[in-house]
Amino acid sequence: MVSNNLFFLKIEEYLYDSPYLWQKILSWMLLPLTLIYCIIVVIQHKSKKPKDLGIKVVSIGNIVLGGTGKTPFTIALASGYHNSAIVLRGYKRETEGVLVVSQNGTILSNVKQAGDEAMEYAKALFNSSVIVAENREEGIKKAKDLRCDVVFLDDGFRHNSIEKLDILLKPNKTPKNKFCLPSGGYKAPLSFYKKADIVAKEGVDFRRSVVTDNPTKKMVLVTAIARPLRLKPYVPADIEKFYYPDHHSYEKEELVKILMKTGATSILTTEKDAVKMAGMDLPLSILRLKITIDNEIVNTVKQYIEEDEINEGEDVEW
Repeated sequence: MVSNNLFFLKIEEYLYDSPYLWQKILSWMLLPLTLIYCIIVVIQHKSKKPKDLGIKVVSIGNIVLGGTGKTPFTIALASGYHNSAIVLRGYKRETEGVLVVSQNGTILSNVKQAGDEAMEYAKALFNSSVIVAENREEGIKKAKDLRCDVVFLDDGFRHNSIEKLDILLKPNKTPKNKFCLPSGGYKAPLSFYKKADIVAKEGVDFRRSVVTDNPTKKMVLVTAIARPLRLKPYVPADIEKFYYPDHHSYEKEELVKILMKTGATSILTTEKDAVKMAGMDLPLSILRLKITIDNEIVNTVKQYIEEDEINEGEDVEW
């Protein structure tokens, strides 16, 4: 059973599948706006010249609307580096400008100040610093000021004014509706995959595995992530599910009501959701997603990060 307002799930259904005739008609009617959108995206991409900010930047992004596993992929990649920095926008945070969320694993902020994704990074990466900034260049400069060795830029593909290694994630499930916004579920034309340095395909170049911490006899799923239906393979089919819009900020009272209404013994939720439920003293069962990345991609990233050290070395013999 699925509970609460499902309007945003209908939007997801339209952008990804458009299974109904009226959705297909709407998609075709919006094509003039899609054309304008695509022209703007192409002009923006071509009008900017990448500049070197004096630090290696690895961008992890996508051109598919909604969740593709950027956060766990970035965590898996960054965990192999000491003194790295994660730079991201900090969507729906209560602060503005540049904010250092954590430094070398020491958390300096809270989830309301930093945003849920930034706090997920901060709690997962003990040898990294996490920085949120609307202006990504300013965030990268802050990482440089902190003497970080490399920056992993979350959702950085469109920021092509920054010299970087671009990784685009391609999930198993891609929109059947191949148009860009607002007609379909793509943020850029499909041809933009060719502009990436690496296209990482799920099931080929990276794989997901999920384990549940602290499972109980009767759980209720509560989540506020993009494309929540992608959790379906990892949760029991017969439990009640409460879906909220992406980045929803929970109140303890609403979660207590869900527990009482369903008679559940714990709330089953994602790591991204759990950082917003921390401190509420509620029974949580957490879906922990682990990403395994193909060695070829790991080695390509390593070579990019270390290439200046090789070029600057003296008397190198091959």
